[in-house]
Amino acid sequence: MAQVSTHAPSAPTAAAPSFGAQIADPAPLGLAGFALTTFMLSAFNSGMLPKTAEVAFLGVALFYGGIAQLLAGMWEFVKGNTFGALAFSSYGAFWMSLWYLIAHSGLSKADAPKGVGIFLLAWTIFTLYMVVVTARISGLLFMLFAVLLATFACLTVGSFAAAPSITHIGGYLGLVTAFVAWYASFAGVLNGTAKRVVLPTWPR
Repeated sequence: MAQVSTHAPSAPTAAAPSFGAQIADPAPLGLAGFALTTFMLSAFNSGMLPKTAEVAFLGVALFYGGIAQLLAGMWEFVKGNTFGALAFSSYGAFWMSLWYLIAHSGLSKADAPKGVGIFLLAWTIFTLYMVVVTARISGLLFMLFAVLLATFACLTVGSFAAAPSITHIGGYLGLVTAFVAWYASFAGVLNGTAKRVVLPTWPR
């Protein structure tokens, strides 16, 4: 509900900074956390590294992809960026829940494909409507979320069908996703530091 001021107008002064304006842009942090964690997991999903070594990515999933990205989402709330707040908070929670699923879920070998499959399907649906939103924000974000959607879709099918070849395709798409996210993070911090557009993000 809008509030109406009861104070008489004063002499013109410089506009007061909006709440959260003094906070640095959290997007490069969130994107970097997402990129690095996606890169590590995708190296295993693609078959480039053995699944037996997958435990090496769990700490990164919890702390960098999870907690750091969740914090980036909270700071986006403060800055009034609804999309960034939803995206970083959600995918931060994704990495923390994936960490729990792998490290502590206790799923039996027989039930694991279905359990992981429904987990990935839910995130595929979420990513689908995020793709629709990114089409109104920037070409770079649209590309990132479109490749991420394809990644989740392949991993979902690969898990439900117990088809390693499809999971490997999802892994390679995940590597592409990671590098697009790294580019977006690099563009954000470089452009913000230079105070001008050095790397394009193709805004709408």
